[in-house]
Amino acid sequence: MTIRHFGFRRALLATALTGALLSALSAPLATARDAGEGLGPVPGAGFGPGHSGPRPTIVLVHGAFADASSWSGVVERLQSEGYTVVAPADPLRGLTTDSAYIASFLKSVKGPIVLVGHSYGGAVITQAAAGDKDVKALVYISSFVPDKGEDLGTLNNKFPGSELNPALVQVPFDNGTGKGGTGTDLYIDTAKFHRVFTADLDPVQSAVLGASQRPISATAFTDKTKAAAWHTIPSWALVAKEDRAISPELERFEAKRAHSHTIEINSSHVAMISHPDVVTRLIDDAAVTTAR
Repeated sequence: MTIRHFGFRRALLATALTGALLSALSAPLATARDAGEGLGPVPGAGFGPGHSGPRPTIVLVHGAFADASSWSGVVERLQSEGYTVVAPADPLRGLTTDSAYIASFLKSVKGPIVLVGHSYGGAVITQAAAGDKDVKALVYISSFVPDKGEDLGTLNNKFPGSELNPALVQVPFDNGTGKGGTGTDLYIDTAKFHRVFTADLDPVQSAVLGASQRPISATAFTDKTKAAAWHTIPSWALVAKEDRAISPELERFEAKRAHSHTIEINSSHVAMISHPDVVTRLIDDAAVTTAR
């Protein structure tokens, strides 16, 4: 099976040809159409003359079955407002490995950081940011927010509403050591991808994303969380009320437990694609609030 890692960018271009996403990407930030869905201030407005804090770097961490280009619409908006933005590749090889990788990446970023995670990426940033004094805010977008000692498989079964497990396809892989070592990658069945993952996107766009999804190692759902940065770092959370990958009830529970500044919107699991204006405003709110 050949998996290409730029499916989200291709999908955005494909949808732009239909005109649906093009109009959204070209709309000014100040005229977002998601009225009444917890919109914060106009992005960047808090960093005017006389503001005492520096503008942080925004680090965006993608989740499973996706790649960094899933943040394209949000990156464009944040950059247009003067933010430095980086979206590193999450290896998707397990929570322990991925958190260590992102923690190392954060050390290369100078100055304050607002760290954002989508889906599984939320679990990664929870562990990666622990003890990092430069991370000023955590932002969770329809994501896992585990506590120390929790694993994602157990957490995902805590509340009803997720349709992810029945949709998963297991694909064994050779780890390349030459010693017979193997592992198991998880994909979402492409026939179920639209319903479970991207229900509010155009079906054509969703089909491209499903065909080009990145797999995650099954160990990601069994690794125990070693630290939970939200105990000491302020957090923001977006609950996707139409999410079928992670239960919205779980997202609410996690946000309440972490004392996150929380908004809820009518969105599928991929709110950063279908509602990039709202996601951008939430990130900006975290950046402005913690820079004061």
